[in-house]
Amino acid sequence: MTKPPRSGLGFFLTPPHRCGYLPGRNAVTIFADPRRRPNTATYSTLSQHGFRRSGDHVYRPQCPDCSACVAVRIPVHEFTPRRVHRRTLRANVDITITPRAPVFDAEHFALYERYICARHAGGSMENPDPDSYVEFLTASWAETVFYEFRAGSRLLAVAVADHLEDGLSAVYTFYDPTETQRSLGRLAILKQVEIARALQVKWLYLGYWISQCQKMSYKIEYQPLEHFRLGRWQRSEVE
Repeated sequence: MTKPPRSGLGFFLTPPHRCGYLPGRNAVTIFADPRRRPNTATYSTLSQHGFRRSGDHVYRPQCPDCSACVAVRIPVHEFTPRRVHRRTLRANVDITITPRAPVFDAEHFALYERYICARHAGGSMENPDPDSYVEFLTASWAETVFYEFRAGSRLLAVAVADHLEDGLSAVYTFYDPTETQRSLGRLAILKQVEIARALQVKWLYLGYWISQCQKMSYKIEYQPLEHFRLGRWQRSEVE
């Protein structure tokens, strides 16, 4: 179990609570003190130590008896698309991507509602309202961008990303659940890799990879991939 970095922040450890990824397990989470607003430099340091943002909260799993949640990142200048990635890019040559400010947009929210209803029905994210949507995706101190994906005038996806000193952090992506042939979730990652390269930063942070959880296991398809284990980033190339 690694210690949090010396960032000038205080940290809080939660009591055990139900794991949101693996049934029948409890989880413990460490949070940076939400009363002290991090800046981009501090947030970048925390990301380098496996932390993640959700709303204003920056956290990392700290379960004493489980290490299933593994922070992962793509070294964007070394990434080479595989056949499935090239196929996805070809299927979406009609899409344009536009950066937008991290503010409430009714068209974005309508797409988010459709996505949550299709992908997370019955879960804690069901029936979102505008306030919870904004609170989940944005933080007043973060450099967040909403990247719109459109085919013509039609909004197909929104990829929410935080700009760090050394990379992008892929916060969340939501998309049209009926456009399955486009593989919009995969496309969002591929395009964020391209954006990170254009910004001349090193990493695309993807959050947590959980091999036992189908919804989180897809991240392993992006290679090379670095895993944060035992206090350091380690290269893992898995076919």
